[in-house]
Amino acid sequence: MTQNGIGLANTTDLDIRYRWKLLRAGGFKLDAGSMFGLIPRVVWSKAVATDDQGRMDVHHNCLLLERATDVPDGVLSPKLILVECGTGNKLDAKMAGVFALEPRWVYDALHEVGCDPKDIERVVVTHLHFDHAGGLTRKPMPGEGGGAHNAIPSFPNAVIHAQAREWSDALANRSVMTRTYYRDHLDPVAERMVTVDSPRPFVSGTILDRDAEPLVPMELRTTEIVPGLRVFLVPGHTWGQQAISFRDTSGRNVVFTPDVMPTAAHLGAAYSLAYDVEPYTSMISKRWFLGEAAARGWTLVLDHEPGNPVRGVVPDGKGWYQLPESSA
Repeated sequence: MTQNGIGLANTTDLDIRYRWKLLRAGGFKLDAGSMFGLIPRVVWSKAVATDDQGRMDVHHNCLLLERATDVPDGVLSPKLILVECGTGNKLDAKMAGVFALEPRWVYDALHEVGCDPKDIERVVVTHLHFDHAGGLTRKPMPGEGGGAHNAIPSFPNAVIHAQAREWSDALANRSVMTRTYYRDHLDPVAERMVTVDSPRPFVSGTILDRDAEPLVPMELRTTEIVPGLRVFLVPGHTWGQQAISFRDTSGRNVVFTPDVMPTAAHLGAAYSLAYDVEPYTSMISKRWFLGEAAARGWTLVLDHEPGNPVRGVVPDGKGWYQLPESSA
């Protein structure tokens, strides 16, 4: 299921709300210099501690959504949705050591909240790098088989959602690093993948100023993939990276934030990752993203924040923003 339209939302006029739980699916470490790109160490080191190998702590943050609103008969609306799934449990010992990967993954987090992975009906990922989509597949148990990649779908009853551009780039391995997209995360779930092609913030080929804002309003750039759950493009880290938004039972607009701002320490406009395919685009995306968040009162959940990832966004009075902590 890869063409647009299959499995997507069939109504936009319902006020669907979700209960949600923050899932902490394991910590790991990434090279701090790479995580801040061109920002000098003397600047970022004031906010971020490193180990003896220059690595900073990050985390796999995921969300479990449970639909809290009844829907009319005939409306396709899943009950349980997983947002993001982390690295998973398939990295070999060498790569796990490189990233100081904790022996914990999204299955552990789901079991702790009493959720059987078989009950997950939809999985939505921001993008398909290994630390976001690796958990889509898992090591097989004895007797389960595993195919060419010795990996099987982690969520056997789930449809998976990503942007069409992201799926295309992942299959072709269009990335800064050669070991970012893994085929054992992709091929076993290809028949479950439903892609969406959300409108881009800017027309391709447009020369953008640093403070450029999309001309098309946010309402016209979001795609509802199931009732009450929407995605929109936030390009820069990858061309097909998306944010994921929903309304919770307390009325908050919650936006799961991808690698445009992976941690609270990445609040600065130019604090882009060396892994970004287009750092300048990342900077522009962060500016309009934070502006929308402040104006609309979004509650953000940062995908790699090792501390409290749930944040508000408010102007700082100096032309930029602050990220006050909030609660799940």
